[in-house]
Amino acid sequence: MFLENTVNHKHHTGWVEVICGSMFSGKTEELLRRLNRALIGKQKVEIFKPAVDKRYHDSHVVSHDNKSVSSTVVESAENILLHVSQDVDVVGIDEAQFFDDAIIEVVNDLANRGIRVVIAGLDMDFEGKPFGPMPHLMAIAEYVTKVHAICVHTGNLAHYSHRTVSDQKTVLLGEKNEYEPVSRAAFLKLRAEQKKKE
Repeated sequence: MFLENTVNHKHHTGWVEVICGSMFSGKTEELLRRLNRALIGKQKVEIFKPAVDKRYHDSHVVSHDNKSVSSTVVESAENILLHVSQDVDVVGIDEAQFFDDAIIEVVNDLANRGIRVVIAGLDMDFEGKPFGPMPHLMAIAEYVTKVHAICVHTGNLAHYSHRTVSDQKTVLLGEKNEYEPVSRAAFLKLRAEQKKKE
């Protein structure tokens, strides 16, 4: 369970929180929950998302349960630094797996300035391999929360995103028609079945 940090104001710096997991595990929902709590606490919050993610809305971060908040869309991680206000308290970043490795330096820079950085992203791609910069972001984070979906085959906790269409691109934007959350047992079985067909 995630507990908010208690801050020693004498020695205050920012910190990094990573929310990771499979598709349909509630990553964006948890990101929005944390940012909303900061807003209730009268903190200045800014949220960013990569330009490649246009599934639900061009300029809003939208969770699968249709919670939505306006965001700044950026083409690259470095552009986040160009848009962050001087007086911001909390920066949210959704779909972090779609950024290149520059996101790691950007996140460190923000935290070193005293900003709380909350990141959400897929920790593994459809092949079950670490996804983009997420392993590095998890390594530098003070707090890592792994959320789980429910496996559509076994009913157990799911932490894999099984692709249901035959496209081998690492980045394939999709929803319930292209992906399903599965447990380790279901993932191994489905991958074996796919290999037999190849």
